[in-house]
Formats: sequence, C-alpha cells, structure tokens
Amino acid sequence: MRLGIAHHFGWAVAVTASADHKVADRRRIALIEPGMPTAPIHRAGKPLDDAALAVLVAQVRASAVRATADALDELATALPAPIVSMSLRAWSPDFPDDIAVQRRMPYEARADSVMYRQVLAEQARARGWDVRFYDAKDVEARAASVLAERADEILLGPRATMGPPWAKDHRMALAARCAQAST
Repeated sequence: MRLGIAHHFGWAVAVTASADHKVADRRRIALIEPGMPTAPIHRAGKPLDDAALAVLVAQVRASAVRATADALDELATALPAPIVSMSLRAWSPDFPDDIAVQRRMPYEARADSVMYRQVLAEQARARGWDVRFYDAKDVEARAASVLAERADEILLGPRATMGPPWAKDHRMALAARCAQAST
C-alpha cells in the first residue's frame, strides 16, 4: 500500500491505494490534538517574544507528533496490507529552524505548514515507510502522465465507486501516490 497525503493546518486527507492504484482507504486524519493552536507561528492576537513563541511551537509540535502517530497507526491497522510509502508535499530543504527567522516574511506564512509536513515525514520514517515528495502545482499532471489512458478512471473514478467525499484533496493525495508509483 502507498499513502498519499494532502495536508492542512491540523488535519489532512489520507488516501491509501494498492499497487494497481485501487483506493483501499480514504479518510481525514487529525494532525494535532484538540484545543491546540493549529498555526502557532502564523497566529493572530497578542504577539509573543521569540522565547515564548519557541515554547508554544514546541508544545504544538509535541501535540502534532502524538496526534499524527495515533492517526497513522490507526490507518495502518485498518488496511489489508502494510504501507510501504507516504507521498506528501515537498518543502525547501533549507527551510530555517530558527523561530526568529520563521516569524519573518516569507517564512512566517509557511512555517506551520512545514512543521506538519516534517512531523508526517518523521512519523512515516519511524514506521519504516519510504517518504516521497511532490509539488502540488503539477502532481495531477504527473500522475496523469504515469497513468496514461487510465488517468480519469483512477483519479476521478473513486467518486463514482465510493461516493462522496471525493474532492480536490482526495484527488491530489491519490495523484501524489500514483505519480511516484513507478519510482
């Protein structure tokens, strides 16, 4: 099984499919525990100094680790075969770790999103899954190229066979998984 992820702040759409691209599972998973701020860097309200923000980010990240681990374990347990890889949206390998830098433009708008992706990647690797990255701008076109004449059937078919929800996030998560199926 290969897993594709389309993430958001605090949650993600997870689509798992077999080697022949048949969707085995689709679900929304929590990436953070209830009650935690989903975007600690890009937060509104009273500004925090760098030290206080670092403490908040550490708390949010720890919550994200626990919630993501639980969600991935629950997903893996529900599947008929083991997961071998996870595809998720790429981030710049030189994205800064320093809170003072992350809270400045252009990083401030991306820091929280990168944190969720980093946690997802760490949790996947901890389970022995290969982690693969995609560019959201072209992932569906890349999947269509890999799938050729079967692209519409595979990427759009689950809505007809499984029913709603099957939205852009589901399609992107499956496309991410399919685009890298041959690699």
